Amino acid sequence: MEYTRRSVLTALGLGAVAAATGCSAPSGNSQATADGPVEGEISLLTPLFEGSTGKDLLEGKLLPAFKQKNPNVTVKVDYTTYAALNEKITTSLAGGLMPDVVMLGVGWIPPFAHKKVLAPLPDDLAKRYEYEDRVLEPSRYDGKLYALPMVLDTRIVTYRKDLFAEAGIKAPPKDWAELREMSKELARSDSSGKLSRVGFDPFSIDLRQCWETFLFANDGNLFDESGQQVKFNDDRGVEALQLFLDVIKDKSADYSFKSAAGQPTTLQQGRSAMMMSNNSLWVQLKKQNPELLKEDKVGAFILANKVPAMLQGGTMVARSASSKHAAAAQALVEFMGTPESILPTAEQRGSVPGVQDLRTSDYVKENGFVKLALDNMSKARSEGGTAAWMEIREKIKTTLETAVVGKRTAKEAIDELANLSKEAISRL
Repeated sequence: MEYTRRSVLTALGLGAVAAATGCSAPSGNSQATADGPVEGEISLLTPLFEGSTGKDLLEGKLLPAFKQKNPNVTVKVDYTTYAALNEKITTSLAGGLMPDVVMLGVGWIPPFAHKKVLAPLPDDLAKRYEYEDRVLEPSRYDGKLYALPMVLDTRIVTYRKDLFAEAGIKAPPKDWAELREMSKELARSDSSGKLSRVGFDPFSIDLRQCWETFLFANDGNLFDESGQQVKFNDDRGVEALQLFLDVIKDKSADYSFKSAAGQPTTLQQGRSAMMMSNNSLWVQLKKQNPELLKEDKVGAFILANKVPAMLQGGTMVARSASSKHAAAAQALVEFMGTPESILPTAEQRGSVPGVQDLRTSDYVKENGFVKLALDNMSKARSEGGTAAWMEIREKIKTTLETAVVGKRTAKEAIDELANLSKEAISRL
């Protein structure tokens, strides 16, 4: 099926025919894990639908479509932010008030499934639509499916084509050696010697996520398959952090080059020639600098060194193991995991849809960064991979930062992070 805006509205029950998939009752063998009638009041905890626009989409379109197919279910929404989500869940657990349905970040399933907070989902839900294997990996723990992907947020490299042309550079770098040399060529300083344009801005995204992207491009791993052994403290992890120190030393990058949230990025301002980016930058460019897209001055590519790699973050939807209305909760999980729910959610955020079925949608065709990401999902890698992730993830940025600001060497910072991670794993 080709997904257009009209077909999505129709499927949501907002056109002539309501065709939202699998909402009247749990599908497959889900009765075994979600017995009972599809009825009752259930709660949804979500960081995904921010602001009035997000609320209008969820409560004005998606939930009414769900209600149309499930008239005996009422959904109470609890909005939060990604920054506050972990604390919100922890507080809910402590109070015995875990939401029936919760939206979680990539890497979060192992910690909460390990604590038996989440209920397993029928594995046949993983076959309803066309999923890239690497998209489903973060939804599983101990061989079981615990969540359905909704939207993805990938980390790619964006660059100014016009600045490349001025420097006589005809193609993006193929590896880190080229990246470093091009960064030197593209950097500019003012008369006082202060950087006015960095050749490469790796610090435009979260330092944890940037380092992970470079680790994966260096063919490294965070943990082993069991989630019990640290793997990032080898040469590949150290080299990934060392590259940041090298481009600073080259005077082609600067950790102080920052843009305030919501303001034009260094790439938009012409203060960087290459920049680590979230795929949502396309939407920001359309709003703030549409001329850069219209004049084809901005491009994007997948980071590569030993292998090409694209960090895949995103949001998944899961069911609480303690829900008193399990069938109703699972019906909502299944509904939120349909293309008809995913497409408008991705579109309002500039995110990558979690299903490959939407490759032919108008939205994907018109968003160059989303299309690049969706076409390269086989190169996607995810953070997490251990039940101790929620503790470890909070320590990565602050530990790596000690090397970036010159307090430690790259190896010392990675060794310290490895020790902190081993301690966290030992407490499982």
